[in-house]
Amino acid sequence: MSAAERDYLIERVTLASRIGLVLASVAIAALISLPWWGESSTMRLIVELICYLVLAQMWNLLAGYGGLISIGQQAFFGIGGYSLFLLANSAGINPFVSILLGGLIAAAFAVPTSAVVFRLQGGYFAVGTWVVAEVYRLLVMNAPVLGGGSGQSLRAMLQFSKSTRESVTYWVALAIAVGGVGLIYWLLRSRFGLALTAIRDSEAASESQGVDVRRYKFFVYVLAAFGSGLVGALYYVNALRIAPDAAFSIGWTASIIFIVVIGGIGTIEGPVIGTIVFFLLRELLADYGSWYMIGLGLVAVVVMVKWPRGVWGFVQQKFDLRFFPVQRRVRFIEPARTDEPVSRES
Repeated sequence: MSAAERDYLIERVTLASRIGLVLASVAIAALISLPWWGESSTMRLIVELICYLVLAQMWNLLAGYGGLISIGQQAFFGIGGYSLFLLANSAGINPFVSILLGGLIAAAFAVPTSAVVFRLQGGYFAVGTWVVAEVYRLLVMNAPVLGGGSGQSLRAMLQFSKSTRESVTYWVALAIAVGGVGLIYWLLRSRFGLALTAIRDSEAASESQGVDVRRYKFFVYVLAAFGSGLVGALYYVNALRIAPDAAFSIGWTASIIFIVVIGGIGTIEGPVIGTIVFFLLRELLADYGSWYMIGLGLVAVVVMVKWPRGVWGFVQQKFDLRFFPVQRRVRFIEPARTDEPVSRES
């Protein structure tokens, strides 16, 4: 029987995704209740972990699907952080509202920035994004209203008690994490995601099919800038003090590239695995000084040599396990057959 003569189903969910949804719902419910029974140090650590996770997801969307290898995402992280301080300290806007505004301001800066860096290709694009981040850092360092090179403290948070500040920051971070991963998952399952995957596989082929490559890349670049700015503002609500060398440090992008590469680029699960591994290594090696960075480098080299697609890429390929399935699969259904004889009336 030919394929054309069989019925078929389009599958967009897997058994793993159903199980994962149940487990994620339980985990989120437990995390929401954490401020009532957990330690302050635990909440601060989770907020920091969420910052790295969302940054990694945004860079993964940018590079793993959009094909834009940027090493300058710290530009938008720093812009988001400094927007928070400017809006909260100088304009008197609620610091938690300023987190969202920080993301929007970073996205606004990404529009003219893209006009410059999109003129570059390949390695030149990567270096160009880093140069732009350095330019933004120097501009901030020479702006007295932003505290100059020494930075400033978030005085606007003095209006909140310590418990209120920590709890609200934690819940905002949790909402950003769930919303960020959910938004990326929704985008990748839409027509936008199909076009983005086509661009990643072959720009020439996707253009021949009518996909506006530049428009899609522009959208991804601005969205990644918004997410990075949002996280920058969130991080410094938690840290309460900012300085240009820290906010615009290339270490931010280096860390998220490490997370995405060892977790699995081009997958939603990869940055989750990579973030967990990164924090475990940081906690284990933090007391060993420079050996910490050497350890991270060795882990990255071993993973790239042994599993070029990352830890989750290896697991996905070997076990066909997908908690966030973005592909559509066709399953053919054989028509029911019966071996019973056909009765005839005489």
